[in-house]
Amino acid sequence: MLKVENINVVYMKVIQVLKGISFDLEQGQIVTLLGPNGAGKTTTLKAISGMLRTEDGEITGGSIHFNGKRIDSLIPEEISLLGISQVMEGRRILEHMTVEENLLVGAYRRKDKSEIKEDMEKIYTWFPRLKDMRKRVSGYLSGGEQQMLVIGRALMAKPRLMLLDEPSLGLAPLLVKEIYEIIKKINRETSMSILLVEQNAKAALEVADYGYVLENGRIVFGGPASFLKDNDIVKEFYMGISSSGERKSFRETKAYRRKKRWFF
Repeated sequence: MLKVENINVVYMKVIQVLKGISFDLEQGQIVTLLGPNGAGKTTTLKAISGMLRTEDGEITGGSIHFNGKRIDSLIPEEISLLGISQVMEGRRILEHMTVEENLLVGAYRRKDKSEIKEDMEKIYTWFPRLKDMRKRVSGYLSGGEQQMLVIGRALMAKPRLMLLDEPSLGLAPLLVKEIYEIIKKINRETSMSILLVEQNAKAALEVADYGYVLENGRIVFGGPASFLKDNDIVKEFYMGISSSGERKSFRETKAYRRKKRWFF
């Protein structure tokens, strides 16, 4: 469904952030991109959705194909119409609008009013809290409720591929668990593909089918989620758990040791 092939991304014609990223995503899969801050995860999503231009970024090499169509030269509106929706990091709600108005914004290009209404009810089934608050001004929602709202808004566009950027950011552990259970449920019930960016490796790998680890703009590690969850390197450096099962501080590790042990 999605094929990212050897892409390079440069900001302001000077700063190279992505250095030959390549990966595939199949129909119905959840694929996660893991890695520390600055690794290039969000830039990868913006390269796919066409949002690089808003930050003076550009793809200087490689290609991106979605369902056989090359999209790396398209503008965000064209990419969105093909069926790709991005949920940005930081829960960017329209805070002066109600919950229901926010959801309807996601469907603004759709003309099928009866189906829009059906999809709205489906969103409320997945996120029952939103139904109780549908007339509430969204700026007064909690962080977890706002995260549910922006995911619901993206779903109202009926995407074939949803790009999720740090959905667990700033949320309490119980809310993180709830959000990820809903993400998995949506994937199972709709067969919609999801590309998920996360620093919370444990939460992401619980729902993903496949994962990749980014370091300094390159993919340095990848495999099925079931393999990555049990891999000592991922556990030690992205979950903070040593091979003995004890939790470790990231400050205790050496960067050179991490890079030395990566394999492809």
